[in-house]
Amino acid sequence: MASILDEYEDSLSRSAVLQTGCPSVGIPHSGYVNAQLEKEVPIFTKQRIDFTPPERITSLVVCCNQLCMSLGKDTLLRIDLGKSSDPNRVELGRKDDAKVHKMFLDHTGSHLLVALSSAEVLYMNRNGQKVRPLARWKGQLVESVGWNKAVGNESSTGPILVGTAQGQIFEAELSANEGGLFGPAPDLYFRPLYVLNEEGGPAPVCSLEAERGPDGRGFVIATTRQRLFQFIGRAVEDAEAQGFSGLFAAYTDHPPPFREFPSNLGYSELAFYTPKLRSAPRAFAWMMGDGVLYGSLDCGRPDSLLSEERVWEYPAGVGPGASPPLAIVLTQFHFLLLLADRVEAVCTLTGQVVLQDHFLEKFGPLRHMVKDSSTGHLWAYTERAVFRYHVQREARDVWRTYLDMNRFDLAKEYCRERPDCLDTVLAREADFCFRQHRYLESARCYALTQSYFEEIALKFLEARQEEALAEFLQRKLAGLKPTERTQATLLTTWLTELYLSRLGALQGDPDALNLYRDTRECFRTFLSSPRHKEWLFASRASIHELLASHGDTEHMVYFAVIMQDYERVVAYHCQHEAYEEALAVLARHRDPQLFYKFSPILIRHIPRQLVDAWIEMGSRLDARQLIPALVNYSQGGEAQQVSQAIRYMEFCVNVLGETEQAIHNYLLSLYARGQPALLLAYLEQAGASPHRVHYDLKYALRLCAEHGHHRACVHVYKVLELYEEAVDLALQVDVDLAKQCADLPEEDEELRKKLWLKIARHVVQEEEDVQTAMACLASCPLLKIEDVLPFFPDFVTIDHFKEAICSSLKAYNQHIQELQREMEEATASAQRIRRDLQELRGRYGTVEPQDKCSTCDFPLLNRPFYLFLCGHMFHADCLLQAVRPGLPAYKQARLEELQRKLGAAPPPTKGSGKAKEAEAGAPAGGPSREQLKADLDELVAAECVYCGELMIRSIDRPFIDPQHYEEECLSWL
Repeated sequence: MASILDEYEDSLSRSAVLQTGCPSVGIPHSGYVNAQLEKEVPIFTKQRIDFTPPERITSLVVCCNQLCMSLGKDTLLRIDLGKSSDPNRVELGRKDDAKVHKMFLDHTGSHLLVALSSAEVLYMNRNGQKVRPLARWKGQLVESVGWNKAVGNESSTGPILVGTAQGQIFEAELSANEGGLFGPAPDLYFRPLYVLNEEGGPAPVCSLEAERGPDGRGFVIATTRQRLFQFIGRAVEDAEAQGFSGLFAAYTDHPPPFREFPSNLGYSELAFYTPKLRSAPRAFAWMMGDGVLYGSLDCGRPDSLLSEERVWEYPAGVGPGASPPLAIVLTQFHFLLLLADRVEAVCTLTGQVVLQDHFLEKFGPLRHMVKDSSTGHLWAYTERAVFRYHVQREARDVWRTYLDMNRFDLAKEYCRERPDCLDTVLAREADFCFRQHRYLESARCYALTQSYFEEIALKFLEARQEEALAEFLQRKLAGLKPTERTQATLLTTWLTELYLSRLGALQGDPDALNLYRDTRECFRTFLSSPRHKEWLFASRASIHELLASHGDTEHMVYFAVIMQDYERVVAYHCQHEAYEEALAVLARHRDPQLFYKFSPILIRHIPRQLVDAWIEMGSRLDARQLIPALVNYSQGGEAQQVSQAIRYMEFCVNVLGETEQAIHNYLLSLYARGQPALLLAYLEQAGASPHRVHYDLKYALRLCAEHGHHRACVHVYKVLELYEEAVDLALQVDVDLAKQCADLPEEDEELRKKLWLKIARHVVQEEEDVQTAMACLASCPLLKIEDVLPFFPDFVTIDHFKEAICSSLKAYNQHIQELQREMEEATASAQRIRRDLQELRGRYGTVEPQDKCSTCDFPLLNRPFYLFLCGHMFHADCLLQAVRPGLPAYKQARLEELQRKLGAAPPPTKGSGKAKEAEAGAPAGGPSREQLKADLDELVAAECVYCGELMIRSIDRPFIDPQHYEEECLSWL
């Protein structure tokens, strides 16, 4: 069998190419080249499918790329369009004269319903191979089905709606589970919900559409021959009660809202347009007797879903009295009417016929037309042929229609990807707004077009619309490229001039005060706009000149701040002696470089406020760069000047933790010159370690000496570890200070003694005070009376030293007694050691016959063994094997050497002890066998391998040797 669907190869020779009556052409406009680079693809392209049916086609449905058609009265043909070469042919197996009335396929392409003229319905699933009758549906001639797109899937339809020729609407649910002989039927239930009536009684339900809005509300649209009904209500969320019964129950007491038209075709058809599969529909088209009712669907409206309704009358020659339409399909901007011999496409925006596609008589009259919502393809068929329409780029010329309707927003939306068309729309919109005196909107649109700049600018100037001109210039400025610097300079300068001129004209008018404020705000907004910042920065010199020429110093400062040209702002304030304003700018923008530059000026006028600002800046300022300003300021020598400098330096040292030597040296100089009382406290706080102080010790010593601060000099000497100089200088100030210095060299007793002798000599010779000298002698334990006696004059009698001499003799006597006690303790300790050695020689242990080696657990007496005082017993070879791994490398080498020598020594022979010694003796000059054994015992048996130091050192060793870990693990399996 030949391929049934061949999309693009063999059938192209028979394709009829069709397009709408609005061809897309280039639009001549300044700034664009009008060139058609490629041929426009038609919107609607018809293609005949390469398929010759063996029998006449009676019905055809397509959805989700699944095509089903009925041939004759007893054959179904199912085709997966993705695999069109493998159709599935199914026989209905009917023996009666029933014909296929209609077929219905759900949105998933899985559930197929075949309505027969005998008021029977057959069901077939895509995954099944047989047709199953629906017993509950028998007796109902089905005209329409409303599929449940919210819950339907491949295995179950969920609750669906069924419309019949008797005007009844039923709710049903189908399941694809076939089961066995007594398995469940596919129709789970089938119950009536509502009856649609016209004036004469119940009317056939021609169309049914069930949808759910984004807010969870459900709605159903049902049509008869003359009426369109709406059922709106909240969908049931309970899984056990899902369905449409609650929605229809609300209309039991009153009829639903409907639209009615008097003319009658005898049937009607409803079509929806849905942008994406499973999304809410956007538009509808109802084919009825008076024409096509077209409109939008708004699920958010409480009373009616239909909005923007309008009736498009049928084209000439189409209608109930002429050639009635057979079917309708709806696309985004067109609806297509199927007639017996042709297809006509009507634009939903204008109502104009844009396509008339006639079919050859040899194919026979057209039967029906359907749309595959998943692919957007349109399908039409006769009894002997099948055709497919491709819809491509349907929205490409819609912008022109919207443009003619002055709906510029929609026109721009549909030509956003076509710059030439978009420019045309913008230019038309700008002209329209200009004619309507909406000059600001017109300026915004003109700025986006490629129109000549000079022409538009003159247009606004002639209309005296400076505000609109400024808006146009600003928009043009924002659209410039980075390389267009000249244009940017021109536009920014022009805008500045416009604003300044307007401000100058309004400034003296008291009646225009509000307008002046608004204009000033607009000007400031322009100057501070982030979009214009780059261009304003590039043109800042010319703008400053322009501001200066108008004498607008307020905006000069404002613009400098916007451009972050704070140096200019601060310099301006300093020139006008507004030092506090200058400092406020510095403090607000916190630029260290500006602080360094303007601090020498500001510190002469507002020193306290400036130091406060420095302190607030904290570590962001480098104090070293501020020292020149402080030096110049403090040269006057006044207390206030020095105090401000000291305040900032103390903040740097105490709060910021500065370690720079220059800062500490400068603080020292300030202390030495202005506040000497704080000098010593600072030095003591810095510490006494020469490696930890941050000032220069030599500079500090020279500075303190120049200003006569002796105590500070003594402290510096102590830090320098020049203790003799410290004591010499301290003796000039205070003897107690000298004593403190003398005790500093704690590790050098000789130096301490020397320093204390200096103090004693000073006390004796300079102060001639024997009592003070004796007190000095008592303060230092290193000095004795005999060291101090040479310093006293000859006339001093011994009575003055009686107490000191007695104390010295007492100390000597006590020392002798301590030495004697230590000797006695040493003698007693030696006697105890000798006694312990005697006891050790006589100690022994008992080995029982049943005792075993602590390592191998074999009887101990079988081989030579060792017995330790802790009670552990080891064979000699077992102990050697246990000790060897824990020995250092050199001891292991020594152990191997002893074993080798012991193995080479001759074995001992029986006889007297002397003979044994002679026979066991080693070669001349070598150790004896007994000596080798003693050395070996010293290495191996010096301590118990379980209780000694060897076990403690092995605490970090694993219980299982890593090299044998895998083997050990396997042994446990």
